[in-house]
Amino acid sequence: MKLKTKHLLTLAELTPKEFVGLIDDSIKLKKELKKGTSKPILKNKTLTMIFQKPSTRTRVSFEIGMYQLGGHAVNLSSNDMQLSRGESVEDTAKTLSRYSDCIMARVYEHSLLENLAKHATIPVINGLSDSFHPCQILADFMTIKEKRKNSRG
Repeated sequence: MKLKTKHLLTLAELTPKEFVGLIDDSIKLKKELKKGTSKPILKNKTLTMIFQKPSTRTRVSFEIGMYQLGGHAVNLSSNDMQLSRGESVEDTAKTLSRYSDCIMARVYEHSLLENLAKHATIPVINGLSDSFHPCQILADFMTIKEKRKNSRG
């Protein structure tokens, strides 16, 4: 599914049709993976993961998801980045945009994500901020749709 939005920061960027489409496409990809018929749709793509707030589930789900879809993930903690030593968010966004295809960030302040998205030339995904957790909401709705086959809307 092609989205109109470039970034996924809050879910408000998605139309209702895009929201449902993302869930349906995710369920389809999951079924294909279980059947062994999945395609490497992210071949030669790299996701940079920024973790101000560490998380086992977020890291593992994004990293393994990238691997299963043919891509690669790079994990960066606050200690691995110059952000903690005075580099601007703008410089970080520009640098990461040169080397990777997408950024997922799990941060304390949502404003950092907004600033990252403002200066990045690649998509930015909110892995968790103090205001929003869109990937968790998508995962929860995916589970609901999988478990309740007859649900609508």
